[in-house]
Amino acid sequence: MTLAYSPGVAVPCKDIESDPTAAYKYTAKGNLVAVISNGTAVLGLGDIGAMAGKPVMEGKGLLFKIYAGIDVFDIEVDEKDPKKFIEIVKAIAPTFGGINLEDIKAPECFEIEQTLKKELDIPVMHDDQHGTAIISAAGLLNALSIAGKKIEEARFVINGAGASAISCTKLYESFGARRENIVMLDSKGVISKERTDLTEEKAYFATSRTDIHTLAEAIVGADVFVGLSRAKVLSQDMVRAMASQPIVFALANPNPEITYEEAKAAREDVIMATGRSDYPNQINNVIGFPYIFRGALDVQARAINEEMKKAATLAIAALAREAVPEEVTRAYGNVELHFGPDYFIPKPVDPRLIVRVSSAVARAAIESGVARGLLKIGLPMKMSYALV
Repeated sequence: MTLAYSPGVAVPCKDIESDPTAAYKYTAKGNLVAVISNGTAVLGLGDIGAMAGKPVMEGKGLLFKIYAGIDVFDIEVDEKDPKKFIEIVKAIAPTFGGINLEDIKAPECFEIEQTLKKELDIPVMHDDQHGTAIISAAGLLNALSIAGKKIEEARFVINGAGASAISCTKLYESFGARRENIVMLDSKGVISKERTDLTEEKAYFATSRTDIHTLAEAIVGADVFVGLSRAKVLSQDMVRAMASQPIVFALANPNPEITYEEAKAAREDVIMATGRSDYPNQINNVIGFPYIFRGALDVQARAINEEMKKAATLAIAALAREAVPEEVTRAYGNVELHFGPDYFIPKPVDPRLIVRVSSAVARAAIESGVARGLLKIGLPMKMSYALV
């Protein structure tokens, strides 16, 4: 009692008052992440409310703990007004070393994340945006390599224009995809400069082409299709209309834009990924978010910036090109996994992810100047890794 409460606890309190960074030494802050949602875009269920979304947030916390040893408080906020939501998160932020925003609908999620990143000095990431972007970009880089195509020359069709689609496409652009080679569609069709109903985020990707209005028209000759929309919108005829060795990322969950079997039946040369675990090349955010936050927390980062996201992408892509550990092979029924069309994204159970991705993120934080230092206490021994 003397040490944990009065009077001993006054000593670290005074230290933190004079030096706020001492909280990383004396408290759980440095290994604690808030998973925060208002329940307005939960999985594929939509706006089901804060309370109904709680199982998802608790599950996310469990994944943080299992894969990266990070403690989580899940916080469900019954507030849809973005400005009020921002103020609530800012008010509780001192508790945490990082904030994972989750299942917040677009376009409000853009304002919420951008404002919190600007006004808080801890890592903030909306995983629905950036987690999906990082994993899919890693898969895309490898798929393009397998197809023998250059990203700056590839023609993209992005079906969907929500938070995930916008963030994915911007990350692809940062790796060399050219905006003039990108056609994005929302529920009303092709996002073009002719339309007057576009948000700022959608307008950024508006095409100047006037000859296409539908997905069937846009897909002709495309090298890459990325679906972040709804089931069964991509037909076999559309896949046949794509360029040679078409790359199809059908990421709608639980049912993709086209099934794996249908795509393979349409084109033997298709290179495909989905969001499902029962098919090859699952785009699964658990490959990213635990390790991105692990790396950010371990250097007491002030933010998760573009350099850190790109570092995570490259680390994940590189890992898929290496020999697969025996324990991963065993976990998947002793099926041999080799880099190629059926394996270009690491499996979620790959034990190397925590070292490779976390250390890449930590190093990028240090090199980009957002790291305060190294967190030396409070982590399990297995989480230790070299940053040089």
